[in-house]
Amino acid sequence: MERVICLAAGYVFGLFQTGFIYGKLKGVDIRRHGSGNLGSTNALRVMGARAGATVFAGDVLKVLIPCVLVRLLYASQPDAAHVYMLYTGLGVTLGHNFPFYLHFKGGKGIAVMAGLFAAVDWRLAGICLVVFAVIVASTRYVSLGSLAIAAVFSIWNIAMGYGGAYGLSGSLYKEYCVLSLIITIMAFWRHRANIGRLLSGTENKVGAKKKESA
Repeated sequence: MERVICLAAGYVFGLFQTGFIYGKLKGVDIRRHGSGNLGSTNALRVMGARAGATVFAGDVLKVLIPCVLVRLLYASQPDAAHVYMLYTGLGVTLGHNFPFYLHFKGGKGIAVMAGLFAAVDWRLAGICLVVFAVIVASTRYVSLGSLAIAAVFSIWNIAMGYGGAYGLSGSLYKEYCVLSLIITIMAFWRHRANIGRLLSGTENKVGAKKKESA
């Protein structure tokens, strides 16, 4: 029951579409510009740096807040808290990526994942920040940096989840690994078009002017 509640509560938090709301306040329907995505990258390209930073912060907070609450509620069961946080994070990601009131068309979940990094372990957040910054600075591909940190997320959790690190073992550890992989796979799935463009050399770079579709 706790798992279902965390997943459902996370979905509700994920429905707070920062990009859509910010755009509407500025008289812009972000779905009709750039890539049409509701995430911070498209907000940055369409409305500028301030919009991108605001949307990113909102998307981080909407997963960080419920995950921190879960950690506090289950402070006496830190092993269970880690698993419940991933259920919450998965719920937020689903709500962010597939908001029912916007015809299930939302963002790609990377900013949400960044908030989940911070909730799980500040060291993970720090490592992913460095990895993302280095990749984007050297290649100018935001999508490549996003895919890299999505992979780091699962690798870290699989390596650190067992035994002494997070105190997980047995079925909880297996569940933790499966949830981590689901979140990572979802990120790759949402970036499947970007992966195709990366392979063909046509992916949009940071600073490059993006042509809008008709």
